[in-house]
Amino acid sequence: MPAAWLVAAAILFGVAGLAVARVGRAGAPVTVVVDGYSEVLRSTRADVAGLLLDLGLDLRSADALTPAPATPLRPGLVVTVTRARAALIDADGGTQAIYSRAGTVGELVAAAGIRLAEADEIWQEGALVAAGAPIPPVKPTSAPPRYARARAWVGKEPAPIRLSIRRAVAITVDDGSVPYLLFTTAPTVGEALLREHVTLYLGDRVQPSAGSRVSAGLRVFIERSVPVLVTADGRTTHTRTRGKTVGGTLMDLGITVAGADRVVPELDQPIVDQQEIRVVRRTDVTLVERRPIPYESIMVPDDNLELDQQRLAQVGANGEYRKRWRVLYEDGVEVSRVLLDEWTAAQPVTRRVAYGRKIVSRQLETPEGTVSYWRKIRMYATSYSPARSGTPKSAPWYGRTRIGLQLRTGIVAVDPNVVALRSWVYVPSYGKAIAGDTGGGVRGKWIDMGYDDASYISWHWWTDVYLLDPPPPASKIMWVLPNYPPAGFPYRR
Repeated sequence: MPAAWLVAAAILFGVAGLAVARVGRAGAPVTVVVDGYSEVLRSTRADVAGLLLDLGLDLRSADALTPAPATPLRPGLVVTVTRARAALIDADGGTQAIYSRAGTVGELVAAAGIRLAEADEIWQEGALVAAGAPIPPVKPTSAPPRYARARAWVGKEPAPIRLSIRRAVAITVDDGSVPYLLFTTAPTVGEALLREHVTLYLGDRVQPSAGSRVSAGLRVFIERSVPVLVTADGRTTHTRTRGKTVGGTLMDLGITVAGADRVVPELDQPIVDQQEIRVVRRTDVTLVERRPIPYESIMVPDDNLELDQQRLAQVGANGEYRKRWRVLYEDGVEVSRVLLDEWTAAQPVTRRVAYGRKIVSRQLETPEGTVSYWRKIRMYATSYSPARSGTPKSAPWYGRTRIGLQLRTGIVAVDPNVVALRSWVYVPSYGKAIAGDTGGGVRGKWIDMGYDDASYISWHWWTDVYLLDPPPPASKIMWVLPNYPPAGFPYRR
């Protein structure tokens, strides 16, 4: 076996040496260009076919040669060889290898006998290319051969072109109108619809789902949603729905409707594009209105309680009057109110304050001696004289009091409802006096100290006034004194 291999090698090298000798001997100079690589040679061959034989260029049927193989060699002749490109085409589950001088990708696929449908795709080196895309050209080089006997084109064969055919499959799309065919190479339903510019909204439903794999004969159903405007529970929402009726739309959106609620339009109304739906929440409640009945306060006599003393005999309490209403609310706003009934739930309790009517006489030591009094009243004191009373001197009653006395020291003006006229009083720093006059501004716990013009002294302060014994008849006594003037009265004459 080794001997046979040596014999074959000797024959091969012998033939190659002979060919080189034929080309290398003196002969007609010709230029050989192979795939753009050029070299000037001398050959003793008679024609182009012999020259190619000497160069070891075994041409394929798809290769191009100019001039023809039978062309005689002559000095200056240019022989051009364009070798076909190798291509590996993956299609229909197999790989096909061909050689072709096609100018475009589509021509190369056609040269392989592969028929393309309209939606089929051609991919080259991982990128989608059009059928009319040109085949990448072979870039020529003028670099000198690495070895003396090697030719410029040796080892410069063009790299094979790798193509992949993706077959489009037909799927049927039912969009709610007329179904139509769609040819696609997309791997999923969603991508297939996207490539065909089929717009999907968030509320639309696609069956099979958008992530499902595409297969030949697949039928895709698109249930379209419509835009609606829904107002419910204080919010207005722009959304889309696949509901066919108002009720179905609300169910689709998860909006519940109670028995008393009102829906506009009615629940069974069909949905149209841009439908406006309003859910009015209705609440029917019973309210009880409570209104207080103010209690009254009364004064009651107590003969065992000392005069000018008071005690609370009975605490007052408000009563309560009730009304029951049926109130209807729509979206929290009251729209109607009907009175069901009304009644007094509790009667008011009268506040009773007992006032004393027990008269106790007491002694008071004064600069004028001891006096006996039956009542002491804190009163606001002022003073006046005939000239200061506002009566003209020409008047017949000038200087006269209410009981007809000539005004002087020892006569005071009082409210006869508080201090009986012609009764006696004692006023510290003034002395004993008779209640003998009245005045338009003198009322309640107010006393006006009388003077003649020569001895007038101005009074403007609070003082204790003692009502001297004997007390008047019970019918003439004001058992509960008025609160006038009030404490801190700022009166100035």
